[in-house]
Amino acid sequence: MLGRCAARALGALRGLREGAPPARSPGPSRRLLSSEKVSEKDHSLPKPCWSKDMRLLFDQFMKKCEDGSWIHLPSYEDIATQRSQDFSTFIHAYFPTASEQINKEKLSQGRIFTRSFEDGLGFEYVMFYNDAEKRIVCVFQGGPHLQGMPGFFHGGAIATMIDATVGMNAIVSGGIVMTANLNINFKRPIPLCSIVLINSQLDKIEGRKLLVSCNVQSVDEKILYTEATSLFIKLNPEKEFHIKELVLNSAPPA
Repeated sequence: MLGRCAARALGALRGLREGAPPARSPGPSRRLLSSEKVSEKDHSLPKPCWSKDMRLLFDQFMKKCEDGSWIHLPSYEDIATQRSQDFSTFIHAYFPTASEQINKEKLSQGRIFTRSFEDGLGFEYVMFYNDAEKRIVCVFQGGPHLQGMPGFFHGGAIATMIDATVGMNAIVSGGIVMTANLNINFKRPIPLCSIVLINSQLDKIEGRKLLVSCNVQSVDEKILYTEATSLFIKLNPEKEFHIKELVLNSAPPA
């Protein structure tokens, strides 16, 4: 969860600070879980593998961003490798025991799990944040490599996207956090390769605790697939500014 925490913050904080970057043509897809050099591509921008419905939803939300009520959150697949030593220091400061078990040489090769698949085969998604409502909507299109029971998404894949969405909501609302609890109620299976909306809402902040709820619906909002609640714990507030600066400085160059 530590890697997800820092990686989520990277995209969220950079997006809130700089706004959505200009659209650009996506580069060639890389091999599944490849060790090749990773491009600094914003994966939340349209790709050829996106369906017409996903592109339409993206355009609709980008239109909402024009008046500033919504913010498009960029998404990259790694952190700048030259900052890996700083993240080693970060890990040691908060989790000294765990830091002894982490291979420092492998840390710079870390990739965000949801961005480690070849385009169109795994997780395709884009998130939009509404600051006034403390809400995030994630448009998610899952690929064929996320199959569980034949013809449907694996429950773990849905849980991953729920965790990513509520976690991002907690981070942009409260700073650097860690997942403490995630409860999911699966109501209906989701057809493979379909598009769903993941709606996340910050419900309450109690000291260092952030409670975030979530539901997964069909695009027309007529089918409720999943509901979830979560609890996040904000890391030491006295160290937060330093950590935020560390993450911001690790963002890929614009």
